[in-house]
Amino acid sequence: MIHLSVALGRFFEALFYAILRVAGTIALTVIALAAVGAVAFLVARLLLARGRR
Repeated sequence: MIHLSVALGRFFEALFYAILRVAGTIALTVIALAAVGAVAFLVARLLLARGRR
């Protein structure tokens, strides 16, 4: 019975870390896309401002 409990604990621990890894990857992707979008927005704004002069 103890072996089953240890196996279940390890299974849920592995599942928990797999979910955290996927969530972390998604979060980093979203943050990277937001940063790239912000830089692109600023560059576009600067280029448009230059064109108006």
